[in-house]
Amino acid sequence: MSPASNANTRLVVVSNRLPVSIARENGEWTVTAGAGGLVTALAPVLRDRGGLWIGWSGAKGEVDLPALLASFSRTAGYDLQAVPLSAEEVRNYYYGFANEVVWPLFHDLQSRCNFRPEYWRSYLDVNLKFAETVARCSKENDYIWVHDYHLMHVAFMLRNMGITRRLGFFLHIPFPPPDIFIKLPWRAKIIRALLDYDLVGFQTTRDRRNFVDCAQALVPEVKITGRGNVVTMNHKERNIRAGTFPISIDFNAFNDLAATREVVARAEELREAVGRRKIVLGVDRLDYTKGIPERLESMRQALEHYPDLSEKITMIQVVVPSREEVPEYQNLKVRIERLVGEINGQFTRPGWVPVHYLYRALPRPELVAYYRAADMALVTPLRDGMNLVAKEYCAANITESGVLFLSEFAGAAAQLQRRGAILVNPHDFEGVAKAIHRAYYMDKRQRHERMVRLRDTVRKNNIYWWVDSFLQAAFSRHLEDFPAMDTVDYQRHEA
Repeated sequence: MSPASNANTRLVVVSNRLPVSIARENGEWTVTAGAGGLVTALAPVLRDRGGLWIGWSGAKGEVDLPALLASFSRTAGYDLQAVPLSAEEVRNYYYGFANEVVWPLFHDLQSRCNFRPEYWRSYLDVNLKFAETVARCSKENDYIWVHDYHLMHVAFMLRNMGITRRLGFFLHIPFPPPDIFIKLPWRAKIIRALLDYDLVGFQTTRDRRNFVDCAQALVPEVKITGRGNVVTMNHKERNIRAGTFPISIDFNAFNDLAATREVVARAEELREAVGRRKIVLGVDRLDYTKGIPERLESMRQALEHYPDLSEKITMIQVVVPSREEVPEYQNLKVRIERLVGEINGQFTRPGWVPVHYLYRALPRPELVAYYRAADMALVTPLRDGMNLVAKEYCAANITESGVLFLSEFAGAAAQLQRRGAILVNPHDFEGVAKAIHRAYYMDKRQRHERMVRLRDTVRKNNIYWWVDSFLQAAFSRHLEDFPAMDTVDYQRHEA
């Protein structure tokens, strides 16, 4: 089908948060574009078709949202529509159901769940708000692409209103197996709600298989057909596609930034600051799923069991603040800081500190400088939907000499394990320590060959490929047909 025949179709993206940051500076409200990979990939698609992004603004206090968002839209080339949430809704829907129920359960940490009925009621109320906004602001020919676990019921709400839009959903976090998912009191309702979408996307084949298994267990009338990345699920005389679409990054953006004079100079400063020792890097948002304490314990084991590493390696652990108002996250921060202090107290020598700990968000150029300076990256979450830090490290490693350690429980392992990543079990402290020791002595040729393969994989399967693959499954045609992007620009991203 040609682009012209699809001229009246817009893409409407729906996510918990709008792709902007709203802040007050010098007494005035400002709105700036987000910097995440999702925004990077979807902004051109929305711009070229006059699309729409729906989400919560996150703004607090008195702010003229319509005027701010309209001003941003004129520059960005696509519209923003805010969904207003009360303080109680944010508390019960976002901090409650999303972060105390779905997040820990879907990450295999069900002991951390808090199954409070008011959380569930608030989640349904907010999903209805989002659905009403979609119904009011979208058109019959639009394609609605809903993102992540906060909004699993949007399609259900729209179907109940009689809305017949084409609806896609992508889950950015893992989907648990049936023996874990059935602990959710509202398990069947969640599954049936997801079956109201036309296409449901997951990060890995394992996640999609878990979803299909849960659907067959909880909705026995579901019939499965097909093989490969996308299968068909028949339910109530509707065909629902369930597919695997591993998300990625803008490879060229990280690769090009790593080659800039600013980043090269900063990376050199970092290497000089640690005395030219080999750098083992960890970069994580503050979260109990990221395995930061376990990683520090592995570093302790490496220094205890392999004295030859003493004063030869330095670990840099960057932790980006997150949900600091939540007591569990405050306790995690204290635990991390205690471990850093213990390790440094045990192993520090004059002129050498084994662990450098940074608790702050780094600007993109600074972060890429750390990626470029690091000889090894420890990406060891206890469970992760994908983990883009692993891919960012590879894209920024333009010297092609780094070593990537990757948790076998990260979604990225499915793509990168046969491409040069060293898979480790984050719970096996001695095993991770042994891997660090081996990598320290790995010859240059082997490091180079591994990183070349890793970079090639991330380059080919970038964020634009991800959008392409999802929309291709949704429309059975190629992204360059939907929307009609500038051909030169699209090929540049694919290069």
